[in-house]
Amino acid sequence: MTTAPVLDRPTDATLAPRPRRSYRTSISSGQGRSGWLFLAPFGLFYAAFLLGPTIWMIVTSFFNTSTVRTGLGSFAGFANYAEMLGRSDFWSSLWHTLQFTLYTTPPLVILAFVFAVLTNRMNKGQWFFRLAFFLPFILPSATISLIWVFIFTPSTGLWASLQTALGMTPGSGMLSSPNTAMIGVAIATVWWTLGFNFVLYLAGLQEIPRELYEAAAVDGASNWQQIKSITLPLLGRTTTLVILLQIIASLKIFDQVYLMTNGGPGISTQVSLQLITGVGFTDNRLGAASAASVLLFIVIVAIAVIRQLVERAAAKREIGA
Repeated sequence: MTTAPVLDRPTDATLAPRPRRSYRTSISSGQGRSGWLFLAPFGLFYAAFLLGPTIWMIVTSFFNTSTVRTGLGSFAGFANYAEMLGRSDFWSSLWHTLQFTLYTTPPLVILAFVFAVLTNRMNKGQWFFRLAFFLPFILPSATISLIWVFIFTPSTGLWASLQTALGMTPGSGMLSSPNTAMIGVAIATVWWTLGFNFVLYLAGLQEIPRELYEAAAVDGASNWQQIKSITLPLLGRTTTLVILLQIIASLKIFDQVYLMTNGGPGISTQVSLQLITGVGFTDNRLGAASAASVLLFIVIVAIAVIRQLVERAAAKREIGA
């Protein structure tokens, strides 16, 4: 007669749960070093070309630094800031910068959204419209400026030909009048940069499930009702990003104005970055130019923060409603 095997009674040591290995301990130190090595090139470029110049700009704004002398120069304190705030051309250039922002931001957001919605509804040929809208954006600013200077050329440009075809008398040119020069620069900028916002909106639209539109259409919702109730709410984050990026880009305007009007006629289109360039490299006063740059930086950060606070307040109201 065989006896059943005696099973060992589990002890407390065997019943005790085994300690879990954390995720951090499972990652070898070699993998961590590899991650830092991958980040190192970007970190070096970021420190060398963004953080370093920004810190240097802030430091030199408190000194009488010049391009014709080595070193920081004599200590100026807040004299450079007081000078910039007391100059009428600084305030006029800041107003021209804000004016350009007001001219370009609404159409670049609204038109990009409209064209993206229309393109997204097409079953065939989307690639052509993507190419057509985005192609001008990859062109350099010098090329865009030459194209639109030719278009706005008095008497012989395409703008003058359009005015003649409509029975209007061509004037001295869009860029030749202080009242219309900034509008001409804004038109060129809208045509040039519309494709970037268009691509952002189109990418956001393609993330929205088609089933939502099909269900809305079954319930009898019109196209406008679908856009109002589905598209606009689901693209809220994309719209916030587009508006914020567009405001910051417009406040940093320089290339088009410098190449198309050089700040003229007179100083009617002189923007902040052009004034800063003139003070720094024409007057050779890097300290004063740095002070003006810091003031512009403060304006950009303030507008971005205000925009974000307004967006958060609106989101909270929607959640509360």
